[in-house]
Amino acid sequence: MKDIRFGIIGCGLMGREFASAAARWLHLQGMKARPRIIAVCDTNPALMDWFTGNLGPMQATTDYRALLANPEVEAVYCAVPHVLHAELYPAILAAGKHLLGEKPFGMDAAQNAAIMAAIARHPDLTVRCSSEMPFYPGAQKVIDFVRSGATGPILEVEAAFLHSSDINPGKPLNWKRMASVNGAYGCMGDLGMHVLHVPLRLGWRPATVSASLVKRVTERPDGKGGMAPCDTWDNATITATVPHADGDFPMVLKTWRIAPGEANTWSIRVLGMNGSASFTTKSPRQWQYMRYEPGGAQEWRTEDLGYTPLFPTITGGIFEFGFTDAIQQMWAAYVDELAGGSAKGFPCASPQEAADHHAVLTAALEAGTANTVVPVRYA
Repeated sequence: MKDIRFGIIGCGLMGREFASAAARWLHLQGMKARPRIIAVCDTNPALMDWFTGNLGPMQATTDYRALLANPEVEAVYCAVPHVLHAELYPAILAAGKHLLGEKPFGMDAAQNAAIMAAIARHPDLTVRCSSEMPFYPGAQKVIDFVRSGATGPILEVEAAFLHSSDINPGKPLNWKRMASVNGAYGCMGDLGMHVLHVPLRLGWRPATVSASLVKRVTERPDGKGGMAPCDTWDNATITATVPHADGDFPMVLKTWRIAPGEANTWSIRVLGMNGSASFTTKSPRQWQYMRYEPGGAQEWRTEDLGYTPLFPTITGGIFEFGFTDAIQQMWAAYVDELAGGSAKGFPCASPQEAADHHAVLTAALEAGTANTVVPVRYA
């Protein structure tokens, strides 16, 4: 099996998730290649100790330029705050490294445009955006159902990513609650790619949007005994109109950080004249669907999927699929592409999908702040 040598820039939660997925690569079956982490970078040296302690000796540097200068590094996973994307992503590409970067690919539309220009200068490199939730088997079932034409004319689409931890006003401030680092999109920048990945993959590009933006917690503990401003949007509900040959339809997108009772729930629901389909991570081993014949019964059916991912594993089909599995499946798709494969027909989110999601979020921010309907302007 071929080794693909990776560097990680950003050694926080998601960097560790990638390292964990790579460390248990033997869980996957029939792979063409595997990732081997040979370098890490973070401005906090203590975070790199976890990698060297668990994976052994490797390059560990606080300067990303030193990692990019390492000729042994072939590809980079970059998981840093949004404000750094516009600096680091073009630098990674200029160094000749393949890139899987965290969403949203820039703090705003202007930064995203600069990143897209850098990508265009390096067509030989494989660039993808991190978005793991559609790799749940239930999500794939919904996607296949739609692609089969089973829905008929679509009535409505709902996609959501809901968190509840921010309902605690005593939760300390972090960079995702600071507009200067996270961006003006607020929760939309953090969660928007997750809810738009499947719709955009299925060709559902909103033409117009309106949005309800909610800011409930305006300050949080600063970790130093005081309080600091919390100036990002907590919740966003976007209502879009999607043009379609069978007739335009509404699409509702929810990115909520304050969603009571929802620890971490991703969902997709498609309602059609002939058939409907739904999946939520609240029931990770099941999906629901309905096939309707005129005059017949309208009955939701629930199928218990068990462990049936895109990329086969050693796990028996009777067991449950979870978040860490989705992470590894996303990485399997990316590594498969680097090895010349097709990612089983479902590659990671593309740069164009990231750019299109910026167009939607830019319009939603304008619509929500002005309380109006705004056309989506795609690049």
